[in-house]
Amino acid sequence: MEVNLTKGNILKSLILFSIPIIIGNIFQQMYNVVDTLIVGQFLGNVALTAVGSSYALMVLLSSIIIGFTMGASVVFSHYFGANDTNKLKVAIFNAFIFILAIAVVLNILSYIFLDKFLEWINIPVEAIEMTKEYLTIIFIGIIFIFVYNFIASVLRALGNTKIALYFLICSTIINISLDYIFIRYLNMGVAGAAWATVIAQIFSALGISTYFLIKRKDLLPARDQLKFNKYILMNIIDNSSLTAIQQSIMNFGILMIQGLVNSYGLIVAAAFAAAVKIDAFAYMPAQDFGNAFASFIAQNHGANNKERIHKGLKTAMLVSIIFCLTSSVFVYTFAEKLMMIFVKAEEVEVIKVGVHYLRTVSVFYVGIGILFLWYGYYRGLGKSRQSIVLTVISLGLRVLLANILSKYYGTFGIWISIIIGWFIADLYGYYIYKNTKSL
Repeated sequence: MEVNLTKGNILKSLILFSIPIIIGNIFQQMYNVVDTLIVGQFLGNVALTAVGSSYALMVLLSSIIIGFTMGASVVFSHYFGANDTNKLKVAIFNAFIFILAIAVVLNILSYIFLDKFLEWINIPVEAIEMTKEYLTIIFIGIIFIFVYNFIASVLRALGNTKIALYFLICSTIINISLDYIFIRYLNMGVAGAAWATVIAQIFSALGISTYFLIKRKDLLPARDQLKFNKYILMNIIDNSSLTAIQQSIMNFGILMIQGLVNSYGLIVAAAFAAAVKIDAFAYMPAQDFGNAFASFIAQNHGANNKERIHKGLKTAMLVSIIFCLTSSVFVYTFAEKLMMIFVKAEEVEVIKVGVHYLRTVSVFYVGIGILFLWYGYYRGLGKSRQSIVLTVISLGLRVLLANILSKYYGTFGIWISIIIGWFIADLYGYYIYKNTKSL
């Protein structure tokens, strides 16, 4: 079902549109989370550190590709909102070729610089070989990540978020099943976790491609639309590149924090590897709601519906704040039990460090929830440069303060630097909104 975001009840439209995205991304992120969970329980702390540290790099690489597809989706939404089917199809062709080329280059570079990455993020020496083994396999899935997310972005631009969800649910079930079989019964170690993820990614890519080619032939460009259009291509490059830069800056900063955390040794590295999975799951719905909000803004911007955009922002803020406060209470209350999902009960020190992180950061989830909405708001308006500025402020402060405060307060200094970065960026986003006279 497609949702037209330019009319109807705003709250209902946003919720109906965002729920499949939220559920879908939860399943998508479960690929690495399931790896971490099963690896932590069956293979121990060294393997947990290897997979956890690999997660930070894969999030970075995936976020670049997803950033390009998200940016392109804004362009698709603009044309859809303006009812310009011809330009929409030309844009789909131009974006596919452009982002495919990016994905191929990224895949090649990931292998070339693998050793440099391991050195850069201070992987504990005990985990280097396992990390390399895991990443060598997991990189195979990069192209399939592109295929799935590109087609999902086209469907999302038209208000269809359910189809992508269906394939993700199936692929996640495949991933969980294969993880357990490969590690528990076939003793394949971290390689088994990696292969389970790649096979699941292949399924989701091929599945959604088959659906698109059979059920949505109306979106396939005709022969005369298989051409490069300078204006449309530059519009795609501008929006998608800026969104990808914003996404990569965000996750590059996370990688820098990962390197700082790893310098504290195996116990802290293992705790952080597990805790950030919980953290990411806790505020992921707020992130996906922000991405859905970008499509809402883009469609209404294409339809020149300024009043609906401003009303939508107020509604989205209220929804995000309520969700984040609820999530904060849950994570703070059950932090220890959540850590024990990933870490054996006897690993007392690892659990203690993870709980300390979660109970420090979770209280302030509302900060990142609002930040995700500012990202979506400016990206939907085609002002992705503002999203980049917000990201630089948030991550720049996080990295700078983490390196300074950790010298005086240890890991607690790292945790609070994350919170400060969120709220300073929020204030800047609001300042720009109040001082911008027009859309």
